[in-house]
Amino acid sequence: MEEKDQTLVQELFDRNPRFRLLYEEHRLLEKELTQFEDRPFLSSEEEMEKKNIQKLKLAGKDEMERIIANFRH
Repeated sequence: MEEKDQTLVQELFDRNPRFRLLYEEHRLLEKELTQFEDRPFLSSEEEMEKKNIQKLKLAGKDEMERIIANFRH
């Protein structure tokens, strides 16, 4: 990520409550995924939960990218 992008993310984090919420949720979901990835085996229920977390994380990232794009314009 370029420095100007990091500056923009920090500015949005400070000024936009929705962006801040999405960013923090993204970090929490990343930690949850890491826990699943550290396991040698996942049950089918755990696999489904992992996939749901991945979907939530991706949806949040997409929304953060839309906020960034709108802020740039």
